Amino acid sequence: MGYRFKVIVLFVLCSLFFVQAKAQELLDYPLDTIKGEEVYRYEVERSIGLYRISVNFHVSQSEIVRLNPQLRERGVHYAELLYIPTGRKVDTSKPTSKPTVQPQKPVLTQPKRDTVYIHDTVYIREPIAMVDEPKVAKDTDTIPLIPDSLIFVDLPPLPNSFFLDSTPQKRVVEMALLLPFESQQTKRSGNADRMLEFYQGTLMALNDLQNDSTVYRLRVYDSERSERRVNALCDSTELDSVQGILGLVYPIQIERMSTWCESRQVPLLLPFADDIDLASHPQVLQFNSSALQEADSLCAWIIAHEANLHCVALDVNESDLTEPIRILLDRMEEDSIELSWISMEELMSDSAAWVLDSEKENLFILHSDRFQQVRILLPYIVKLQEAGYKVRIVSQYSWQKEHLNLPQVYTSVFTSDIGFEIYDAMWSEFFKNDHVSENPRYDLLGYDLMRALVAWLNGETETEGLQSIVRWAQVENGGYQNTCVKVIAY
Repeated sequence: MGYRFKVIVLFVLCSLFFVQAKAQELLDYPLDTIKGEEVYRYEVERSIGLYRISVNFHVSQSEIVRLNPQLRERGVHYAELLYIPTGRKVDTSKPTSKPTVQPQKPVLTQPKRDTVYIHDTVYIREPIAMVDEPKVAKDTDTIPLIPDSLIFVDLPPLPNSFFLDSTPQKRVVEMALLLPFESQQTKRSGNADRMLEFYQGTLMALNDLQNDSTVYRLRVYDSERSERRVNALCDSTELDSVQGILGLVYPIQIERMSTWCESRQVPLLLPFADDIDLASHPQVLQFNSSALQEADSLCAWIIAHEANLHCVALDVNESDLTEPIRILLDRMEEDSIELSWISMEELMSDSAAWVLDSEKENLFILHSDRFQQVRILLPYIVKLQEAGYKVRIVSQYSWQKEHLNLPQVYTSVFTSDIGFEIYDAMWSEFFKNDHVSENPRYDLLGYDLMRALVAWLNGETETEGLQSIVRWAQVENGGYQNTCVKVIAY
């Protein structure tokens, strides 16, 4: 029994001696000195954590944290500089030619709990650190994102001599995302969930855009609904280093932010607005098509299929027409497109047969682009279909969730031919939601528009994304409109 104990003790001592000898052997990393202690300067590689770093350098995790106190608050991040002890002391009485660099402490402008995700990282300096498998807040959760603060971690400037033995510095591109996350609401609406999906897509885009020469930084703000929030941002210095802005929903906010962007020559890409006076806002990029653009696209499609189409419009008072429908009817008149008229009473009393064409498809243009205002008429159009007439209706892409049993024609900036191979590889496991839909996917939309904004900063005016095609054209020496409008008929 005594002999076996001696063997075990001897084995342990040998192991400790081997580990100590291994730790004393210098590795091939730049060296520095901190308070008389020799350290390695190590830039964190992709997909590596604190445990693996400690194993590679033959040093305990607590020793690494001692020299890098920011790790007590969070984990390590890709491309972050860490100081790793070599285990050797330096005689500070002798002069040395190497500069002494104190460890840089990250400046956290948010507490760890203030994050849009329900996990412990708020680091958006390199988005790849955030997109492993984020868990999105559900309806029963609150989003502890504080609208008056910035989710961002940055390092103070380093002396030039620090980079003598390091790789060249990367170009830094900073952008801001301003969306109504409703972080101060006790119960969020479905709109806030869509904003979170959009935000996720922007992070995926920045992850894909990372390269050896460029780092993309994203500043994220809850824009809320009021002008006060945007005024506070514009009056502060928080956006001074931003090169592009994506977001904003409400016109009262867009006016102020557009003025700020114009004074600093910063592009503002609007993902949802469609009625901005672009001639007065030269820095605005409007993604959604205008009613005039959609009318032009629909008229072009009708003219191309005119031999097989018979257009029928609802004869109502001018005041009952919504603006998009009025613009469409005016443009059809300008293009000399033949149009028959039918009253609402005739349609609802089964007296519409006299105005229909039994040989062609009858394309109905109702008085409103809002589904709730026309839904009462749709059963009567279905009856005409059941009676043997070929009918279609002009609708909006938002109607698709209603699952109408009528053939429809609508214009959209969303394409119907998503690259499914790319989707399956990149998105299905990450977002785990359905992609077989004509409705816009907000995660894909965020992905496409973030890439479009980066492309614009690089001088490109056209991009094709997973869901959307963007083709910018200037409007009357003012802002820019996406001119890619697709007519989808089925």
